[in-house]
Amino acid sequence: AAVAFKNAKQFDQAREACLREAEAHENNKAAYEQAGMMLKEMQRLPEAVQLIEKASMMYLENGTPDTAAIALERAGKLIENVSPEKAVQLYQQAASVFENEERLRQALEMLGKASRLLVRGRRLDEAALSLQKEKSIYKEIENYPTCYKKTIAQVLVHLHRNDYVAAERCVRESYSIPGFNGSEDCAALEQLLEGYDQQDQDQVSEVCNLPLFKYMDNDYAKLGLTLVVPGGGIKKKSPNAAQDKARGPAPAGSRAEEEEDEYSGGLC
Repeated sequence: AAVAFKNAKQFDQAREACLREAEAHENNKAAYEQAGMMLKEMQRLPEAVQLIEKASMMYLENGTPDTAAIALERAGKLIENVSPEKAVQLYQQAASVFENEERLRQALEMLGKASRLLVRGRRLDEAALSLQKEKSIYKEIENYPTCYKKTIAQVLVHLHRNDYVAAERCVRESYSIPGFNGSEDCAALEQLLEGYDQQDQDQVSEVCNLPLFKYMDNDYAKLGLTLVVPGGGIKKKSPNAAQDKARGPAPAGSRAEEEEDEYSGGLC
């Protein structure tokens, strides 16, 4: 009956049929998930997610954690544009299930989605913790180049939190990761921290415009492009420097007038 209702696009009746099936067969976990998908077709997303979560709990209880994690991921995708906060929670739950099953690559995929949503929502304290979790697992599976990229993301998040100390500590701790010291990632981060510490906006912008930063995941690339140093920054060159250079040297007379003005009030 549920299939017939679905084919006829009578989603409300299809949902009811799925729920009645689930109640009649308490072990039929998929029926709750199917009912949730009917609600999705009806654009009743919070209710859809609630049913899919119930299905995932039943999958776990029945000893099929992989299916539970996949259901949680599906629910996260459904709700992501409506309630990013709920989606983060679902992705983190899915990551925990995958991690418990030692399926670390799938866990990392879920954590990555959660981290990006946290950055997008400016929940930067939580994003910093989520990125640290990602980085720890990448280190565990010896995917060191990705550890470098996660370090860049961490530093950008910390600097947007106005926490230079945490950003510096993050880089310092990464020296223990094989190959980090001497990598282009390390060199760029050291330049970035130096520019930020010296309130040199030009240097910070120059580093954040490197391909290394610009071609990161979009949410992290935006952090780089919008990073502003405290105090407004110090310009190394005046805005008209390039124009002055293009015009060539100033006439001798004008230079003499400038020198005369400089000393017009006397040496003291």
